[in-house]
Amino acid sequence: MALAGTLSIALSGVSGRLIEVEADLSAGLPGLTFTGLPDVSVLESRDRIRAAVLNSGLDWPNKRITVALLPADVRKYGSVFDVALAMSVLAAAGAVPAESVAGVVWLAELGLDGRLRPVRGALPAVLAAREAGVRTVVVSPGNCAEAALVTGLNVLVAASLAEIVLALRGGTALGSAPAGRSDPPAPLPDLADVVGQPVARRALEIAAAGAHHLLLEGAPGAGKTMLAERLPSILPELDPAQALEVTAIHSVAGVLPGGAGLLRRPPLQAPHHTSSMAALVGGGAGLGRPGAASLAHRGVLVLDEAAEFKPTVLDSLRQPLESGLITLHRTGGAVSYPARFQLVMATNPCPCGAGKDTDCSCTPDARRRYRRRLSGPLLDRIDLQIPIDPVSRTELMQDSDAREPSAVVAARVAGARAAARQRWAPFGWNTNAEVPGPVLRSRSWRPPRQALAQLDSEIERGGLSARGCDRVLKLSWTLADLAGMARPGSAEVSEAIWLRTGRAAVTSV
Repeated sequence: MALAGTLSIALSGVSGRLIEVEADLSAGLPGLTFTGLPDVSVLESRDRIRAAVLNSGLDWPNKRITVALLPADVRKYGSVFDVALAMSVLAAAGAVPAESVAGVVWLAELGLDGRLRPVRGALPAVLAAREAGVRTVVVSPGNCAEAALVTGLNVLVAASLAEIVLALRGGTALGSAPAGRSDPPAPLPDLADVVGQPVARRALEIAAAGAHHLLLEGAPGAGKTMLAERLPSILPELDPAQALEVTAIHSVAGVLPGGAGLLRRPPLQAPHHTSSMAALVGGGAGLGRPGAASLAHRGVLVLDEAAEFKPTVLDSLRQPLESGLITLHRTGGAVSYPARFQLVMATNPCPCGAGKDTDCSCTPDARRRYRRRLSGPLLDRIDLQIPIDPVSRTELMQDSDAREPSAVVAARVAGARAAARQRWAPFGWNTNAEVPGPVLRSRSWRPPRQALAQLDSEIERGGLSARGCDRVLKLSWTLADLAGMARPGSAEVSEAIWLRTGRAAVTSV
């Protein structure tokens, strides 16, 4: 009887767990059996690894082979275990030294010709290997760029099974993964392209400065989509920890550009209004893949033509807007993906999209039904709700040199974010949008008495819910940061109320 073992990684969301792959060869009817909760793709590897071994010029052991994937109570998904399975069998058969594969993590899919193919989630898998204390990881050439982003362990690259066997037998050593390149990022759409809309541009700057959610409602052609798509151009770059987190999510989803380094820019996701709930919040076979909301983590999720989305799809965002996390429950278990994004919704005021009530051909009931597609609980979570008027002829013909570019606005946003980060750093928050309402309502952080009177008046008249009150306080702090003030005053609270409700604040006497 011969026994050998090696390692691989099982992913659950963006978290990985070290898996021991053991192979036992014994007398009996030749065949390969698995234990340890493998899914269909792992079971199918039986034929892939046998063909890969034979086509690499190696002998397949004519024995009864039992492979254990440990811990046995953890479900294993995907083809990431292919090379680890093949190496454990070859080591048990004596084709390679058993000690040479012990303690090594293998992350690759095998082709029938023995070539190593890339897999989804290589970056979080390598991170999990490092956290588990593993010193050596072997990946395919297609995953070497993202694997090389992880420091503190030896990342090796192999193109084929035959190359691995040759290296383990004392031949040419496997090469190390080259450091990820840093290509200059492509230019983003600039705010200077947006004609007119000074109020909406101001709202976009406020949203960027405080990481607030934004609703733009107005006639077609007024610039709602252009504004929404230019929000990333005024957001600060991600710090290294955030960039690694965002890159890991894109790696798990299989949408990370080949050979790319860390994603330093806040991502932008703009799903079509026909998107399903699974496409928006995640789902699919097994434990489910991340959806657009998670791919927009630390960035912007744009829902253009928001009222055309199915109401149930829109309402699925209510929980992640509060928690910044999406948990998908399936019969095989639960998986969680980060989803702390800025939501920007753009919508027409009615089905016909008329810019003025006098031009609208919709009945009052049709307008109400269209508006109700955006539910009250969802709108209550949107900080800024801004009406967009059509662009005038004078604004349309304005020289582009007179319009502020993104770089100028981004500098003000960076200053406001730095002020908020310095203020909230002792509590572990970076932006005003992250601060809980009870903190802002406490004696240490609430606005002056006159500003609170304005809030009280809005709450009494039913214009603001308790959540809406907290959102106004967050907005007022962002306005203070943009103005370089130590704390918000009555003017900031009054503007925040208007940005939230579209009504000027009225102080009760």
